[in-house]
Amino acid sequence: MKLVRQFPLFTSALVALALLVAPLTAAVAEPLLFSTGQTVYVPSYSHIFVGNRLKTFDLTTSLAIRNSDPETPITVTRVDYYDASGRFIRAMMKTPLVLRPVSTLVYVIDESDKTGGVGASFLVAWRSSKKVAPPVVESVMIGTGMQQGISFTSRGQVVRETQP
Repeated sequence: MKLVRQFPLFTSALVALALLVAPLTAAVAEPLLFSTGQTVYVPSYSHIFVGNRLKTFDLTTSLAIRNSDPETPITVTRVDYYDASGRFIRAMMKTPLVLRPVSTLVYVIDESDKTGGVGASFLVAWRSSKKVAPPVVESVMIGTGMQQGISFTSRGQVVRETQP
């Protein structure tokens, strides 16, 4: 008689542990990429569709630009708002703003402003005099109505690196 598996429970636990740890070690192994500037695309929603009849649920959007670098300020040079068709709606800022280390800049699109539509977005551009940890740029959508509430976030994605 040949023993095929001596410790099936132990082996199963070891395989499960390896599957859980593998993504964590991959995330840890990624190098932190520093930059002197970027353009970031941030998805947003002024409303979403609910129910069978395509009713809309209006949302307030907050765009947060967080300087994640603990030592160096960055300059936010552009925050533009676009509708679902990619048409420019408006510039959210008139002049560049310096964002101190670990500080946050927030812009709000009111719930009553439906110009962006279900596929609204922002383009955020920033720069720095030296290489820094890139900012975290995200939108937070929240709405309350019909005796319920909803909230969710969208993380920005770098679409262009700025050359020094």
